[in-house]
Amino acid sequence: MQIVLNGEKTEQKDGLSIAGLLTQLGIGVERVAVEVNLDIVPKARYDSHLLSDGDRIEIVHFVGGG
Repeated sequence: MQIVLNGEKTEQKDGLSIAGLLTQLGIGVERVAVEVNLDIVPKARYDSHLLSDGDRIEIVHFVGGG
């Protein structure tokens, strides 16, 4: 399937969850927010939310500092 990840088209395997995508990208779930098709997905649903062909995913990293 083809998705748009942070503005870039990419090919991914069918049946990929948000958690699987984050793992594949080497991103921990602790300090990120994920939006799929303009809707923020709660962290509790990362394992069960399966991505579909044509989905637009935005991953935002939170950075602390002072």
